[in-house]
Amino acid sequence: MVSLPKIVTFLIFHLIIATACVGQQSITAAIERQFDKIENDILTAAEAMPESKYNFTPENLHIKNSVFKGARTFGGQIMHLATDNILIWSAITGDSIGPDIEDVNGPKSITTKKDILDYLKASFKTGRQAISTLTDQNAMDMIDFRWRKLPRLDLAFYALTHANEHYGQMAIYLRMCGIVPPATVNEK
Repeated sequence: MVSLPKIVTFLIFHLIIATACVGQQSITAAIERQFDKIENDILTAAEAMPESKYNFTPENLHIKNSVFKGARTFGGQIMHLATDNILIWSAITGDSIGPDIEDVNGPKSITTKKDILDYLKASFKTGRQAISTLTDQNAMDMIDFRWRKLPRLDLAFYALTHANEHYGQMAIYLRMCGIVPPATVNEK
């Protein structure tokens, strides 16, 4: 006959193993952690810039020997980022995009800070929906994107990397306008 302490020890051991297995993170959870951070950084940066500066571009500073001709405005950065979010995340889900998206710079009808922020938030909602569809089983499924086939997971990484790149540009634009990016302030 097995003693009660041995049974308890056996049960505790297996409970610990079961808890560890249940506690393992999925691909979705890992992507969501990165997504949450960059979404917060971008939204707080976009909200921090006054509407009067949404047309700011470094070209406005007339820095000697600089090459900023044709650089996107601050609002243009956000519109491009939001549009690519929609294009990339929709490719993962297979959802169609709106007819008002003619290129990677987004609908021309969106011009106010409020409308740009609404469009940006909607693009992040599209991202959240796409992330929720990713599983260990379908992450490497090949899908069509911009004239080639890529795994769903590659597109998720691309969306996160692209968003981070534009957040970096937004942070520099904020600093050029005398504003410390909120994410930087919150880290201190």
